[in-house]
Amino acid sequence: MSFTLLSSPLQGFTDFRFRNAFHHYFGGIDTFYAPYIRLDGKMVVKNSYQRDLLPEHNTTLEVIPQVITNDAEEFLFVAKYVMELGYKELNWNLGCPYPMVTKRGMGSGLINDPAKIDNILERAHSETNILVSMKMRMGYENSDEILETLPVLDKYPLKNIAIHARIGKQLYKGGVDLDAFQRCVDNTKHKLYYNGDITTVAAFKSMQERFPMLDHFMIGRGLIADPFLPSMIKNDTLDYPKDRWKIFSEFHDTIYEQYDAALSGPTPIKMKMQGFWGYFSQSFSNPQKTFKKIKKANNSKAYKLAVAEILKGEQ
Repeated sequence: MSFTLLSSPLQGFTDFRFRNAFHHYFGGIDTFYAPYIRLDGKMVVKNSYQRDLLPEHNTTLEVIPQVITNDAEEFLFVAKYVMELGYKELNWNLGCPYPMVTKRGMGSGLINDPAKIDNILERAHSETNILVSMKMRMGYENSDEILETLPVLDKYPLKNIAIHARIGKQLYKGGVDLDAFQRCVDNTKHKLYYNGDITTVAAFKSMQERFPMLDHFMIGRGLIADPFLPSMIKNDTLDYPKDRWKIFSEFHDTIYEQYDAALSGPTPIKMKMQGFWGYFSQSFSNPQKTFKKIKKANNSKAYKLAVAEILKGEQ
């Protein structure tokens, strides 16, 4: 059975620089979701979000913009904005688990408010031609919250609902709840995409076996931790390419140079790359030692030496 792999958006990581480099060096992802646009009460799209969605920055791959909001006016504003750029679909984030978002009744903190969701979707569908898709968790406090919301979603011609099989309160701790995800499958007419803990080829296969009715799977953190994972899933192989570390090195250097040029000063690039290595290190033979070396590198020269040393140790 053929299937589609999608890249789940991760704020601060999966912008156009990362997406383009990933697509060039690794492949395997059919569709990328851009990190969410948030308006912060002003009807202004921040420059970083604008740059991320510019058509000239996204010429080689399919990208779907995403919005995080609990306000119908904001939703409509972003919908019109992305349509002017040529996008036909807007994904609505009801999945973000972080307290600074959920405490404001956004992300997974909005799942328990079906009336508000209904109002926003009603206006989106009556006042724009945008195709709406959803990215959700199963609730914030418990996985029954989504079951209250699914009948509302069934009223609208949504393209799909991608569900991360955790609740918001968990963040990324603890396991995914596959029984609760099955309840979502059983209680909606919409097409569901599965998201959560696809970190190996074996994990992907077990999800495929568990949910044979699904043909869209979303990979988030696992794709940064092991950028070869999507192409290995697609090629049904456990074998890395022979020049694995050479490919990774070229990918790394590409994003490093682009972020270094875009960010001002040594601290932002250091923090940016440390964030990536928090994930990258997980597919190295000694994750803790690898990450420690990166954290100790206090300037760009030391950082480049640390990376060279880490890669040499894997050859």
